[in-house]
Amino acid sequence: MALNYVWVAFFIIAFFIALVKLIFFGDTEIFKLLVDGIFDSTKSSVMDIALPLIGTMAFWLGIMNIGEKAGAINFLSRLVGPFFHRLFPEVPKNHPANGAMMMNFSANLLGLDNAATPLGLKAMESLHELNPQKDTASNAEIMFLVLHASGLTILPISIIAQRAILGAHDPTDIFIPCILATYVATLAGLLTVAYKQKLKLLDPVVIGWLGGITLVLAALVAYFKLYLDKQQISEVSKVASNLILLAIPVLFILGALRKKINVFEVFIEGAKGGLETSFRIIPYLVAMLAAISVFRASGALGYLVDVFKWGFGHLNMDTSFTEVLPIGFMRPLSGAGSRAMMLDNMRHFGTDSFIGHLSSVLYGSADTTFYIVALYFGSVGIKKTRYAIPAGLIADFAGVVAAILLSYLFFG
Repeated sequence: MALNYVWVAFFIIAFFIALVKLIFFGDTEIFKLLVDGIFDSTKSSVMDIALPLIGTMAFWLGIMNIGEKAGAINFLSRLVGPFFHRLFPEVPKNHPANGAMMMNFSANLLGLDNAATPLGLKAMESLHELNPQKDTASNAEIMFLVLHASGLTILPISIIAQRAILGAHDPTDIFIPCILATYVATLAGLLTVAYKQKLKLLDPVVIGWLGGITLVLAALVAYFKLYLDKQQISEVSKVASNLILLAIPVLFILGALRKKINVFEVFIEGAKGGLETSFRIIPYLVAMLAAISVFRASGALGYLVDVFKWGFGHLNMDTSFTEVLPIGFMRPLSGAGSRAMMLDNMRHFGTDSFIGHLSSVLYGSADTTFYIVALYFGSVGIKKTRYAIPAGLIADFAGVVAAILLSYLFFG
């Protein structure tokens, strides 16, 4: 699937919905809303996303260059090589892309969003060096993007912080459901791409790694749940995340000094790529965010929710969860939009209500698939995304379903 099809579909659907509203319901403001949305989103894509990303990109690409010269990236490549070779057979075992991907996944796990993006873009750049068809996503690039977009995290710090600000009795009570829901989403994405690429997952190495990751997550969840109270969980999460975020550049620098590398020059050399990469993604972000904006402003998401309410209502099912479906529909399109919906639900229904809890877990169970596709594939000039978007949406769907079921289990 090319981004072109998604982009065109969003605009056409939004236009005809707006036309129907104007002709049959006399809504004279609808086209103004769509046009205002285009201007706001195109401005935001540059001023709020691309430009602020330059500094972060420059710093972390500089640090990554130090780590590469110091041998840290190669060490990570050798460490995860056997496992990654099964998931990314096109990538040589000791290729720097393995270490870069490992760094990105680690940052995601710890909720280090600011660090995860530049590390992920660096990983995509390394993978693209191995891609013979530069305008088409390779198998390895699709697997990496889908795993990244599934949003696996063990420290949902931002959600816990928002719940605390809004006065939740126990801001951390969504901790376990969030971890489980994102893990389901990640497994769904991995299995979907593996099936499409005909990868052999019934391999002792793959089973060992996936089983090991599952056990580590289970042990971490048990530790947080059994030995820490809600305030301690919040404090440990914040301290651990920031400690690791600072430890990475320090360790890389120490390793470079040990090898007598001119750290500052190497940093500057890597940081120069931050500016170039940030400007390269601007056209892709402007195009996709403008399309998402008109799709949202047209009311298309509201109609989807109404259809689901009607359908589940006729099945004599509890329809309480349909109140949060807009978050599920918005999450793959816009992180800011879905976050606003989550906060609005918590204010309206209460942070400790079923809807408040479900909104938090559902928001944490998926990621902004379309934005990530535009950002990561756009950074290397990929136009033909193949099955990356459907696979990412399957992972999002699995995460949403898991979030709903887990919320009924924990809070229903």
